[in-house]
Amino acid sequence: MFRCIGADEVGYVQSPTPSDAAHLPDAPLSDELALVVAGARRRAVRDGDRQIDTAHLLHSLLETDPEVRDAFADGGQVARLLGYLVQRSIGYGLQWQGSVEDSGAVPVVRGAPGWSSVAAAAMESGVERATARGDERARGVDVLAALAEDVECRAVEVLGRAGVDVSRLRQRLG
Repeated sequence: MFRCIGADEVGYVQSPTPSDAAHLPDAPLSDELALVVAGARRRAVRDGDRQIDTAHLLHSLLETDPEVRDAFADGGQVARLLGYLVQRSIGYGLQWQGSVEDSGAVPVVRGAPGWSSVAAAAMESGVERATARGDERARGVDVLAALAEDVECRAVEVLGRAGVDVSRLRQRLG
């Protein structure tokens, strides 16, 4: 179950998003991944979105986690990705503003207020991936792998626009 618990290291942020969105997921996350979640939440608030979506997660993963950046073929891909993601609030991605992400590829996840069902499913899949590997805590690459699996999510759309071969990325993370 993907539940939310108390405030993160920056505390609650006042925003038009549901107050539950200011919480971290109740899941075994690495410290780095907990920072990613906090960054994704702040980005959603800044973008005026009601929910954290997969593009927010991807952006925060790229900014925060060196292991995630190392998963890409070259630094040019990371730079292009960050370029697209930065443009989200000033052009690219405006079609998403105020809308709910639903790729249709995953069932709706309940119990994760402030999260798109797709982003919540990616977090859950990341935790499951870590558990299957024998790790106690999910890492950023676990969530990146989960994002790459849902070919209809916003994060994969961004990856494709930046020229990332998502199939190869999945193989590298596999």
